[in-house]
Amino acid sequence: MAPATCGSHPPCDNHRAQRSATLRLELRGLTKRFGSLVANDHIDLTVEPGEIHALLGENGAGKSTLMNMLYGLLSPDEGEILIDDVPQTFSSPGRALAAGLGMVHQHFMLVPVFTVAENVMLGRESTSGIAGILDRRRARAAVRRVSEQYGLAVDPDALVEDIPVGVQQRVEIIKALLSDCELLILDEPTAVLTPQEIEELLDVMRTLRDDGKSIVFISHKLKEVKAIADRITVIRRGKVVGEASPAASESELASMMVGRDVKLKVDKRPARPAEPVLEIDGLTVVDERGTHAVDGLSLTVRAGEIVGVAGVQGNGQTELAEAIMALAPTVGGSIRIDGRDLAHASTSDIIESGVGYIPEDRSVDGVVKDFSIADNLILNRYNKEPYAKNGVLNKATIARSAVENIETFDVRTESAETTAGSLSGGNQQKVIVAREFSRPLRLLIAAQPTRGVDVGAMEFIHSRIVAERDAGAGVLVISSELDEVLSLADRVVVLYDGKIHAEISPDTPRDQIGRLMAGADAEEAR
Repeated sequence: MAPATCGSHPPCDNHRAQRSATLRLELRGLTKRFGSLVANDHIDLTVEPGEIHALLGENGAGKSTLMNMLYGLLSPDEGEILIDDVPQTFSSPGRALAAGLGMVHQHFMLVPVFTVAENVMLGRESTSGIAGILDRRRARAAVRRVSEQYGLAVDPDALVEDIPVGVQQRVEIIKALLSDCELLILDEPTAVLTPQEIEELLDVMRTLRDDGKSIVFISHKLKEVKAIADRITVIRRGKVVGEASPAASESELASMMVGRDVKLKVDKRPARPAEPVLEIDGLTVVDERGTHAVDGLSLTVRAGEIVGVAGVQGNGQTELAEAIMALAPTVGGSIRIDGRDLAHASTSDIIESGVGYIPEDRSVDGVVKDFSIADNLILNRYNKEPYAKNGVLNKATIARSAVENIETFDVRTESAETTAGSLSGGNQQKVIVAREFSRPLRLLIAAQPTRGVDVGAMEFIHSRIVAERDAGAGVLVISSELDEVLSLADRVVVLYDGKIHAEISPDTPRDQIGRLMAGADAEEAR
């Protein structure tokens, strides 16, 4: 997928002079079909200058398809795009950029081993002197200027691989702004950000708006849309179903998105904890930098309970989940499932013992993008009956099971043979959840279980997690969404600096939990 600048040069000064400082965008009847699937059905949308316009909808509703047409990555089958009342045809992202449109995609297109300034230079390389030496000084100065102007706080000399995801996103925004963009499309920009990074991004968006920039904010997160949008357009199954004010309640917006009433709070009865399923004692995990990511951690999860892990991302959550699944080597301590020491167990052994795993990073650890949905749904059982016998796959059974899971878990796709990589991020997440929940579980490790999914899917996933608990499984939920941890968990542990810093009730005041997550002791947190 193309980066924000797509390798195009910024518009020349003459083009800048011809274009207004602010920009009005109008879409009329925009339609896009993929075979029999109508992804966008006669969409009308207007974005005024200096406005943050939220495009709200479920996974697979057609939000990204619409914006890809606007940005020249797809051609509309019907309808027209107008800028300042002039019809436009964008055959490429370069054309869209020249007209003043920039786009930051959910999955960034940065070179990890390059600096920020070098990434910004890509496709717009300027040289100095007759030797044609790249003018890095000019690139660094441009990054600093834009960073300071919009409060982005980006170091032009930092290596991209060394900066947090939230800062990488700002680099993509800088690339778009240096192409002289007046309207910025942000496609699910908060999907992989921590709560603090989300707040920082919203502040950046307000600064851009105050400077006259227009923003199309694509999201399915109700709180963020209400917090930042000037207007909200809701689309469902490819059609505009209404426009709303940020004053609308979350329940009203959720109902517009999904087409039915949605429970925004988890409905569950009190837990009935039984025998220990997962016992961790003195666990130590060393990360690739040689530091103790998990440091002498001890934790028990019992059958019939949900234990939630709260903490600022980067305090050992990832390494904890990976160690349990034998995906990260341990250097001390023990992990037992149903009393069995897993010191020498493989990931396959752990799965065989009845452990389900929803990984933190679905694109790396959750799905094989080039495999079909049907094949992804049996990745943990592909060599077992009824899906295989004597090393031969039972294609009919695999296909039948896939159709059932696609329907049950509402995976938006034309066919079970569609590749997983062609699905939206939220629908990929549904495939992972369907795979893990379609077999008996003794223990569920759910890391960021609803990352990137809409409110309807979130309600469903939460209900299934609670159902697993009620069926007698132990559940460990690790999430950067504090609301999710507090609504699901029967017990909450706060992870800080690789250790269990505190164990608290889900009813603990949020400000107190926030202080604990920042490392305050129990007395300071009160």
